Amino acid sequence: MAGDIAEALAVPNATLSFHLKELVHAGLIQGESMGRNVCYRANYAAMNDLMAYLTHNCCAGSRSDACPPVDNTCC
Repeated sequence: MAGDIAEALAVPNATLSFHLKELVHAGLIQGESMGRNVCYRANYAAMNDLMAYLTHNCCAGSRSDACPPVDNTCC
């Protein structure tokens, strides 16, 4: 739940809401309404795709050791 996340990270609810909205918009998490609360779940496939993209496009420069390899076995 969003309140649990805010408490664990010690961030104001408004700040967390902004970031969660952006993560939902990016497809990295999904929110499910549960009464007055929203339960958030990670979209691991999208996160793995993002990491693969960043690794390929951002770490492929002169320092290929700057980023560890992507481990797609997680999810």
